[in-house]
Amino acid sequence: MKIMQAVGWGAAPRALDHPTCFRVGLRPSLRLTTRALALLACLAAPVWASPDPPGAPQDHPIALVGGVIHPVAGPEIRDAVLLFDGGKIVAVGKDVALGADVERIELNGRHVYPGFIDAFTQLGLVEIPMVKATADQNETGRINPNVKAHVAVNPDSEAIPVARSGGVLTALSVPTGGLITGTSSLIHLDGWTTEDLTVKPVCAIHVRWPRMSPIQTWRQEMSDQEQLLSRDKALVELREAVADARAYYKHRQVHKDGAGRLHDFDARWEAFVPVFEGRAPLVVDADEIQQIQSAVAFCEQEKLKLIIAGGYDAPECAALLKKHEVPVIIGGVHRLPRRRDDPYDAPFTLPERLRDAGIPFCISSADSPSMVRNLAHHAGTAAAYDLSPEEAVKAITLSAAEILGIADRLGSLEAGKDATLIVVSGDPLEIPAQVELAFIQGRKVPLDDRQKRLWEKYKEKYRRLGVENP
Repeated sequence: MKIMQAVGWGAAPRALDHPTCFRVGLRPSLRLTTRALALLACLAAPVWASPDPPGAPQDHPIALVGGVIHPVAGPEIRDAVLLFDGGKIVAVGKDVALGADVERIELNGRHVYPGFIDAFTQLGLVEIPMVKATADQNETGRINPNVKAHVAVNPDSEAIPVARSGGVLTALSVPTGGLITGTSSLIHLDGWTTEDLTVKPVCAIHVRWPRMSPIQTWRQEMSDQEQLLSRDKALVELREAVADARAYYKHRQVHKDGAGRLHDFDARWEAFVPVFEGRAPLVVDADEIQQIQSAVAFCEQEKLKLIIAGGYDAPECAALLKKHEVPVIIGGVHRLPRRRDDPYDAPFTLPERLRDAGIPFCISSADSPSMVRNLAHHAGTAAAYDLSPEEAVKAITLSAAEILGIADRLGSLEAGKDATLIVVSGDPLEIPAQVELAFIQGRKVPLDDRQKRLWEKYKEKYRRLGVENP
């Protein structure tokens, strides 16, 4: 997207050097408007920006004592100790020796969980969806594998501390728009800069799979024939893009030293290198059974690792997904049935149906960045509709880490893993439970946010009116 900077009041705006920028000409009549918007954005920044500094690096060992530890990879441990130092978990259990230099935090029965992981968001890329100047989640054009999410993440987004208050400490930030939307990045929700936030800059390349059958709704302006032609065009574009990227990859492999190279560096096709080398999957946004079947067939033919995002109809093709070992990132539990004759609770029972079918899955919010805070409640709804509470927690911690390829660092409370965890007053799947402490790689991170500040502000209003316990 175009990122503008006003260089003085009388100077024309110029494009910042940004990987997702493109150059467009501005009519003189629009320049004043652009300068005014830039000025308003600068004036509004102190209101939007989170006032809390990031957590300081851990400089001494810390022990959480007397809590209920939920390792996720194993059964809960009551009245236990969790010791971490240098950002890593050192020990978990009942009999953990603590030295004199260890800071003890008495939990008094509170619960310790791994930090939650939202596996599909636009967190940090979008602030207010209806204000274009705050949205940097997509790029022009249809084939954009080179667009990387982490370079556009706003560390001062107000949605980030709100998500932390909900226990979400890690998120997959996903670009949108076009057919091949870009490369997602895994971020921690605390840091001064995008570099501080980034855990894994290249996580996956994302594709929005075309709808395979025509639909007829009041929003659809194309005829059935036009929809089918659009589908066929998209599939041809996708196949040609992968073919071009593979040809580029093979040519660069043959001419690694640069001798005899026919092609210069191409950022679009270079982005596919981790996919061809098996270091990154293709994440396909697909809900309907025909989309899922088509995506599996395509990736099997192209020998690409596949993850399905959305997955509403995934249980209907469970045998196919199991055969090709395709996991599913559920695109939110809090959504409506897709078809009029579907059961009302079809989205709520989707996690249990996938578990029963033996398909690896995790639960994402797949919602606006301001709603990432509700990730645990998506899992809670799944638990209310037959999924066990243990599996529900696993779906937003360890299972998400396994699917995203970071289970060696995150997702469970085990010695050697990052000390990225939360302390909760009760069951995090229940709405009354509150996140009281949070650590990211051993750093104690703030849990204040805009919503809490507004809550305190208006409580004070009613106190002044004589209302007790507003």
